[in-house]
Amino acid sequence: MQKRRLGRTELIVPILGFGGIPIGERCTAEEAERTLRAALEEGIVFYDTARAYKESEARIGKAFKKVREKVILATKSRERTQSAILREIDASLSDLATDYIDLYQLHAVDSEDDLEAVLSEDGALQGLKRARQRGKIRFIGVTGHNPEILIKACKTGEFDTVQVPVNILDRFIFRPEEALLPTARSMDMGVIAMKPLAGGTIKELDLALRYTLSQDIDVAIPGMGSIKEVLDNVGVARRFEPLDEASFDRLLKEAKALGTEVCRQCGYCQPCPQGIEIREVFRLEGMFDRYEQKEPARVGFRNLIDSGSNPAECAECGECEQRCPYHLPIRRKLKKAVEKFLRA
Repeated sequence: MQKRRLGRTELIVPILGFGGIPIGERCTAEEAERTLRAALEEGIVFYDTARAYKESEARIGKAFKKVREKVILATKSRERTQSAILREIDASLSDLATDYIDLYQLHAVDSEDDLEAVLSEDGALQGLKRARQRGKIRFIGVTGHNPEILIKACKTGEFDTVQVPVNILDRFIFRPEEALLPTARSMDMGVIAMKPLAGGTIKELDLALRYTLSQDIDVAIPGMGSIKEVLDNVGVARRFEPLDEASFDRLLKEAKALGTEVCRQCGYCQPCPQGIEIREVFRLEGMFDRYEQKEPARVGFRNLIDSGSNPAECAECGECEQRCPYHLPIRRKLKKAVEKFLRA
């Protein structure tokens, strides 16, 4: 795979990294370990996870404990204070089975309040600096979905990397290509592209990933939860060529057909007070609508109900919509999904 310099970290990384949500949330421990080992064998060395990704850190730690020197580990926390993030770092070190973390990121800094909190005198950034002085972390990054806020974060000069969605759908929503990526480059920051496949909503994997890799980024981190997904993504990365005009137009046509209310599977809407697995409902709906897997989707929906996560029991409190970085009408979408599966 082609390799790129991750900004001023001077880390040299293959253009394809590993997004750690799926191995923490929709795999068994055995499946996760096989997937991670396959990824390393295929040349993936950059692994991104988070405290919020359930078992992801622990599974990465177990898989790579004996080959720590071969991988670059990145994780993140939503904590905003110095004391809280120092506790999170220690927990991450334990779960990842390592004595240092290559990149620790402030997770989901999406509002002025978030940014003010982490930059304050007793904010999380000060905790990361202390951890870096103690050798617990090497580099400091920031992630989010709001380019305006991330631009402000970049301009502080405090961060080595920025992580943001870069995909054909978000090109027309967040537009990170227009100002954020050039700003990061002017600060010699590494750029990590999350959601290159828009949370799995785009069917044309080859074109979607090539679009992201064609932008001014260093590494793309699609979420992977199986050996097949690893091999599919690695195949695209190894034969990577920028999109030509005809391919871009085809991808753009699919993106426009999806509309603006597509769930990107980030999970920021969780947890639901009613115990509804919102992200899973919309993943199953995507299987049903776009991937010609209607029967597996029906079975998955019935299993959700049997497990006590019934989307029909939505109390319409709206907490999920307040947390969604895409401002999706989640309550309305849940109703539509329920109606669809009940009719099916």
